[in-house]
Amino acid sequence: MKLILKAVLMNIAVLLVISSCSTVPTKPLAPGDLRLLSMHVSEEENIKVNIPFMVNIKFEAGGEPEIRAACFYFSGDGPRCFKVTDVNYGSPGTIKIQIHTKDPGSTHLECYVGYIRDGKIQPTNVISTHYSISPVKKPSPVR
Repeated sequence: MKLILKAVLMNIAVLLVISSCSTVPTKPLAPGDLRLLSMHVSEEENIKVNIPFMVNIKFEAGGEPEIRAACFYFSGDGPRCFKVTDVNYGSPGTIKIQIHTKDPGSTHLECYVGYIRDGKIQPTNVISTHYSISPVKKPSPVR
């Protein structure tokens, strides 16, 4: 009985150590680093195949690194990269970018950003969200 009790207590101790490690805040960013925080696709926007739609990305940065492109995986298909032109270095910073997709239906969207650090393009962490796409309606034939 004591052996079972010791095993249970040991498992509880290990779980407490693991859970306490997962709540430790992420380390501060070094100058020139960039970390993506979240991505949002407006649910009010009626997203259609091959029609550009807006994606808003929040990030934190050590300084103002040069952001080159935002690359997306559409339900695993990709990456497809788009030039970034609208960046606001705030706290948090924001990137607004128009993208488009080719496939209708519910979609899992993943994103990373390419930015310049020490003269080289570096990828950020990957973030993701879900959204749905409406197929483009074909005009009905005129009779």
